[in-house]
Amino acid sequence: MTATALDDSALLHTVATAIAQLSRRQSPGDPVYEDGVQRAYNHLVLRCLLAGTEPPASVPGLVTWASRTPVGQWPGSSLQEDDFLVDGATRAPTQYCLEWALPVADAPAEVFENQVIDDALAACRAARSPASYTAFRRLLITRPVLTAAELAALAAEIDLVPVFEVIRRCYEPAPAAYVRDGQFQLCGRCGCLLVPLRDGGYRCELDRCRADGGTARGLVLSAASLVLQLSRPLRVFITSPGLAETDLEKKLRKAGLLPEIWPLFDAYDLRVPFPDSTAWAVDVKDWASPSLLGAKTTGLRASPPHDRAFIVVPAYRFQVREDYARAFRHALAPSLRDRITVCSDDSFARQARRELRRARRQATMDGGTSDAQ
Repeated sequence: MTATALDDSALLHTVATAIAQLSRRQSPGDPVYEDGVQRAYNHLVLRCLLAGTEPPASVPGLVTWASRTPVGQWPGSSLQEDDFLVDGATRAPTQYCLEWALPVADAPAEVFENQVIDDALAACRAARSPASYTAFRRLLITRPVLTAAELAALAAEIDLVPVFEVIRRCYEPAPAAYVRDGQFQLCGRCGCLLVPLRDGGYRCELDRCRADGGTARGLVLSAASLVLQLSRPLRVFITSPGLAETDLEKKLRKAGLLPEIWPLFDAYDLRVPFPDSTAWAVDVKDWASPSLLGAKTTGLRASPPHDRAFIVVPAYRFQVREDYARAFRHALAPSLRDRITVCSDDSFARQARRELRRARRQATMDGGTSDAQ
C-alpha cells in the first residue's frame, strides 16, 4: 500500500500534535510511541524523501530537527512561516506548536482548555454570579503559580466558591525540571515558572515575556513546598492573552473610558462604550500564527450590542511579523473581512482615544441641540 503524502497544513498539524503529545509523557509507554507520534514521524520522513532531503533518523531526531528547522524551510513547504515547533533552549513545544496542535482531533489539549472554561461558565451561571467568572479569569491571569496552601485558601474567597472545584483541576504539581538549587524561580513579568537553562540562565515559556528582551526574575519558592502551576494550555491560551486583555483594560481606563471586561459571562473580552451610546467589541488574541488565527476567527457575538468589532493582538506580534495583519485577513473568511478589524493593542488604544474625543463632541452637540429645542 502506497503512503499518501500530506499537504503542508495537514503535515504541520500532525507533527505539532505529535510533539505536544511527546511533551506530556512522564515515562516510556507500550508501545514506545503513540500511533499519532509514529504516524507524524512516518509522514515527515515521506515528505523528506519525496523532496530528496535526508529525514530525521528517529522520533527523538524529529524533535531536534523541529528545534532547528523553521516551518517555512521544511522540505517542499510553501508556508511563509519562520516559526519553530520546538524551543531550542528548553526543548519544549513553542506556542506556535501548541496553536497548530489544538485543532487536531486527537490532541488532548484541545478539549482541556475548552472544558475548563465551559465548566467555569456553567458554575457561575448556575450561581448567577458574573463576579465569580471575572474573579476566576483574573486568578488564572495573575496567579499562574500557587503553593498548595495558597490554593486551599482560595476556598474561603466568596467570589471563587462557585468555581473552586474547577480551579483545583487547573493546577498541577510543578515538575522537577523547573527546580535549580532547591528553588523554583518565577518570572518577574508574568508570574509563571522560569525554565532553568544549561548555561545557568533562565527562560520564560511565554512569547510575550521573551519579546521584552532579557529575563526578569520575580519571587523564589522553595522546592520543599508543594508548588503548583497552571497546565501548559492554560498558561499559553489564558494567562498570556489575559495579561494583554487586562493591560488594554488599564490603558483604556487611563484614557477616560470605562471598558467592561468579559461582559455577559465572556461573550467577548472587552466592551468599550462611548458617550454617544455607541460601543466597540474586542477579542484579544496573542497568537504566533496570524494565518491560523484568521482561519479560526468567527464573528463576535451580537450581544451585548456593539457598533464595531475588533481582533486586538499585542504589538510585539506585529514587530516580529510586519505582515501579521495581511496574513490574518488573507485567512479570514471573506464574509467577515468587512465586519472585523485586526490591529495591535497600541493602535486600538489610539483609535479608542480618538473615538472618545469624537463621541464627547457629538454628545455635547446633541445636548446643545436638545436644549435649543
